[in-house]
Amino acid sequence: MRIPILTQVQEKADSLLKAMDAASEQAEVMETISIWELIQGGGWYIMGPLAFLSVLAIYIFAERIMAIQRAGKEDKDFMNRIKDHIHEGRLDSAKNLCAQTGTPISRMIDKGISRIGKPIKDINAAVENVGTLEIYKLEKGLSTLATIAGAAPMIGFLGTVIGMIVTFHTMKVSGAGVQIDQMSGGIMQAMVTTVAGLVIGIIAYIAYNTLVTRVNKVVHSMEANTMEFLDLLDEPGK
Repeated sequence: MRIPILTQVQEKADSLLKAMDAASEQAEVMETISIWELIQGGGWYIMGPLAFLSVLAIYIFAERIMAIQRAGKEDKDFMNRIKDHIHEGRLDSAKNLCAQTGTPISRMIDKGISRIGKPIKDINAAVENVGTLEIYKLEKGLSTLATIAGAAPMIGFLGTVIGMIVTFHTMKVSGAGVQIDQMSGGIMQAMVTTVAGLVIGIIAYIAYNTLVTRVNKVVHSMEANTMEFLDLLDEPGK
């Protein structure tokens, strides 16, 4: 009878040990890190400027994309109506149509209409001057966005260098007994700031090129409509 009893005792002991191991595994919590903790680990003096640049880049992109969309709206009948007004001698109606449209193209055409009667070269120069001003307005903030695209990674690399300096300083003052947890703060700062700077720089770079492409599209439309208007004035009898 001893063997069965010992067997039962052994089985109960084994099951108890397994239950304790399972409870221990459930009690063990895997250490995780939140985004906010990552930001804090990067150091406020680096992550602060990066956060400011990211907000500024988002604002510039959102504001410019809406402005460019408004500037790029085209009425397919706009130039046809302008032609009709000019052919019939209704210059005031043509100017009113330009004022109502309120786009860079309409403002250029309006300037040209106000110069009708003068040499084509003078009209062309006046229209080009207005076009230059309109392009300047469209490109507002793009240089800042390009600067962010270049500066953000550099600031991130600065944080990397500072983080490594902190790490080596810790190793120096600790002597031979340095522990990995003593170096982890500096190494974490080095990695986090690099990632943050690169992410912001990449986003700003993509946003910049997107806006430049849209501005070029509007500029090409302005040039096409300007040429059409000048050809209209250069027709025989005009």
